[in-house]
Amino acid sequence: MNSRIEEHPDLLAMRAHYEQVSAKPEVQAAEGLTLLTGLYLAISPWVVGFNGNPLTVSNLVTGIALAILALGFGSVYERTCGMGWVAAAIGAWSIIAPWAVQNAAATTGTIVSNTITGAIAVILGLTTTAMAMTARSRS
Repeated sequence: MNSRIEEHPDLLAMRAHYEQVSAKPEVQAAEGLTLLTGLYLAISPWVVGFNGNPLTVSNLVTGIALAILALGFGSVYERTCGMGWVAAAIGAWSIIAPWAVQNAAATTGTIVSNTITGAIAVILGLTTTAMAMTARSRS
């Protein structure tokens, strides 16, 4: 039997189902909001005015990573839907980063910005994961 894993009927059915799920407006909204959250996290040091300290690099790198992850959700959801937990982890890091990176020298602006942005990323990541699990359990 000359069968490749990419041609397995279960895998093909799962990918087709995730393509249907990714066409839903709520999934597309979560993808778009995750992209915007990542972009804001990346530029937040300049928006809030804390560029030039170690948190700048952390926010820039994690924000770009979150935005790229969101682009993956939007373009190949059937292969990235299980990675919503990564968005949640990035959000959790964003919340604790002002204390971990700056050695407790965080300002109110950095704490508020990172906490709100991180909370949004956690919520969107968990939402994406929940949508993938719901889609999996219904099939």
